[in-house]
Amino acid sequence: MSAQIPFLIFSGTQSRYLAEKICTSLRCPLGQMNIQHYADGEFSVSYEESIRGRDVFLVQSTFPNSDNLMELLLMIDAAKRASAHSVIAVIPYFGWARQDRKDKPRVSIAAKLIADMLGTAGIDRLITMDLHADQIQGFFNVPVDHLYASTVFLEHIKQTFPTDNLIIATPDVGGTKRANSYSKYLGVPMVICHKTRLLANEVAEMRIIGDVNGRDVLLVDDIVDTAGTITKAGNLMMEKGARSVCAIASHAVMSDPASECVDRSSLTEIIFTDSIPYSKKCRKVRILSIADMFAEAIRRVCNDESISSLYVIK
Repeated sequence: MSAQIPFLIFSGTQSRYLAEKICTSLRCPLGQMNIQHYADGEFSVSYEESIRGRDVFLVQSTFPNSDNLMELLLMIDAAKRASAHSVIAVIPYFGWARQDRKDKPRVSIAAKLIADMLGTAGIDRLITMDLHADQIQGFFNVPVDHLYASTVFLEHIKQTFPTDNLIIATPDVGGTKRANSYSKYLGVPMVICHKTRLLANEVAEMRIIGDVNGRDVLLVDDIVDTAGTITKAGNLMMEKGARSVCAIASHAVMSDPASECVDRSSLTEIIFTDSIPYSKKCRKVRILSIADMFAEAIRRVCNDESISSLYVIK
């Protein structure tokens, strides 16, 4: 590897597809790492090249299963013990982020626990995207560069969706701020879905606040897991007279049977980023890459440049 490159990029097992795209954008090779698995499920990591005194970027989303998180923690520990100058965790999808507060008695705050684990392992910086709640940045005692998928989505929206009949919608009240940002930037109105739950991942009731009759609706969300909320919202929009309903969401968790649920729904299309690998078969799913955005953020971090100009909206 050329000594002229001021940084090295390595990838965990499940995020290699994205790390390779980032390296292509930066015109640098992906670092060599060996991950050895044992019969009982334990594994170890080792760097196959010197990283002494280098800025090391570790690309790994912490989506299920938890092996991805453990793999990242071992990568961080190994980098610190190999005398890396700095260790930057690049986590496009930060798992456990939905557990960011005590919403009932006697529960853990998993997002804070994960932040503590990453800090204890030894990261010097975090680069992530569309945290479920912005305040999770405060759980870390190191700098956090929080990127937004809107940088990628808005370019696609402007090229694909005529704004004269467009209306932005949020599938739940918690996403109002995000949807309002899109609404203001595009200069189109917004409606809100209000939902109630009896159980996790199960919507009990939903109603629309606003009028969608005759409009092309664009639902905006950050995470789609079982797809129950977003498909119920899409179906409800059509029942209330919407002309069409599409959706964008940053992270395609898409736990089974989410793909079948989307296929059966009234949604015309649902657009995700590639923060999580999506390999299921669903004719309505489109994937946009965030590799160039993360590559530019890495370049700017290395050059001590501001990344705020990367934000189209927050």
